[in-house]
Amino acid sequence: MQDMIRKFSELGGSFITAPEDLRKKLDGVKAFVFDWDGVFNNGQKILGSGSPFSEVDSMGTNLLRFSHYIKTGQVPISAVISGEKNDSAISFSERECFHYSFFKTPHKIEALEFICKKQNIRPAEVAYVFDDVLDLSIARVCGLRILVRHKANVLFEEYCRKNKLADYITASDGSNYAVRETCELLMGLNGNFDECISHRGDYSKTYNDYLLLRKAIKTELYSVKDGTIQSLSPF
Repeated sequence: MQDMIRKFSELGGSFITAPEDLRKKLDGVKAFVFDWDGVFNNGQKILGSGSPFSEVDSMGTNLLRFSHYIKTGQVPISAVISGEKNDSAISFSERECFHYSFFKTPHKIEALEFICKKQNIRPAEVAYVFDDVLDLSIARVCGLRILVRHKANVLFEEYCRKNKLADYITASDGSNYAVRETCELLMGLNGNFDECISHRGDYSKTYNDYLLLRKAIKTELYSVKDGTIQSLSPF
């Protein structure tokens, strides 16, 4: 593991939590939850339009879920929670068969509490990838926190360090594949990166078994208004 840790440190990633303790936290994770703006992209958008994502990051999320499947035999719970409505985020969640896609969610902890109750898990069993102030209500309670670095957020990064709101800070920003960096780091901590790549590259039976389970997931769409969870799913 030390060689893997060295590679991420040389890239510029910061381990706020010691890697061995980070691995122990990951052992208890049952859900991966992502912010959207500033995480899958640089956060810029034109009025009336959403913000995009990269196929590099998309593959990362699939490989991470496969890594969890190899480790536990279960497809992990996956969700996007966004403060705004992004058609790209919804399309991504549906295409990648995430369990939940929340949008127009100003107080994000309400979405997390809903997911935890519905899935019968605790916040401590959630890994969260985030980048800004709106995400702190979740970062304060979840089990594993990955902060996406932005060069300009010097004081915010310091705040997260000082208040123990991040376990790892990415070297990459949202426009330079921070999600892929995060996913590969967590796969490395799982100890099965090479195994995942071999199965995926060969399109093996193990990968196909995982894929069938993943494809059976129907993405549930929600927004939050005045503290009330509103379902927008067509089923």
